[in-house]
Amino acid sequence: MHRPVGKLLAGAAIAVSGTAIAVAVTLPGSAGASDGERTAAGAEERPGGESGDRAGDTAGRQPAGVAGEEAPAGARGVGRDGLTPDELKRVERLAVTPGLRSGSEDVEGGRGPEILSTDLAELRPSEVDDAAPPRRAEVSFYDYRDDRLVLRTVNLSTGKVEKTETREGEQPPPTRAEAAEAVRLLLGDPLGAGLKQDYKAATGRALTEPEQLSATAMIYRVDEENAGAAGVRACGEHRCVRLFTKVMGGPWIDVRHLVIDLSAGTVSRLG
Repeated sequence: MHRPVGKLLAGAAIAVSGTAIAVAVTLPGSAGASDGERTAAGAEERPGGESGDRAGDTAGRQPAGVAGEEAPAGARGVGRDGLTPDELKRVERLAVTPGLRSGSEDVEGGRGPEILSTDLAELRPSEVDDAAPPRRAEVSFYDYRDDRLVLRTVNLSTGKVEKTETREGEQPPPTRAEAAEAVRLLLGDPLGAGLKQDYKAATGRALTEPEQLSATAMIYRVDEENAGAAGVRACGEHRCVRLFTKVMGGPWIDVRHLVIDLSAGTVSRLG
């Protein structure tokens, strides 16, 4: 007899593998999650356990675009140096123009898009042999108002946005903010009852806030060959995730059979 949701896991193992990422979680223990910190591990998953293309942020990893030792806040990189903290802030400020801010929404429904990643852009073929090639950064956003991915390339020398692309149906790995929002939606849904029960059984305390859990989010989507359950058939067009949840310093709670549609703000059960 299956419980509605939530199942404490002990002595089990979860393995999710794909062409570009493998997330291996050994239960119980601390492998695969950082106690006290939410993580967003971004393999893309389709029905049947197939996982997809890119890896997202994981616990202990440096911010996107930063390579090697962290530079002073006001420093600027040279050539192919990783983006400094100062450059990261500047490029995101330049990329989120007033028009983009007013015409988009983040995962919580606030004004402005959800920033997914900021990385040093590749050189153009004609610039590869330049002694001092221009430094550009590519910022990726997700606009929850229109369910689209927005990519902007910013020239760090001129401060100008040189290129803007919009893509629909493309789902990069989720951020930590998106993982937290997925937990919040689950806690507010009847399908989150089992998670709350198991958390209280493990800790003796009520689970009311995302910050009480260590949670890893993974993109979930369907395709033409695997339509999925009725409640998840928009996943891919919508931004959907599955969660791996863990009690801080304690056991994992299995909620892998639930899909959270961040675009619609709904929770569905698989199978």
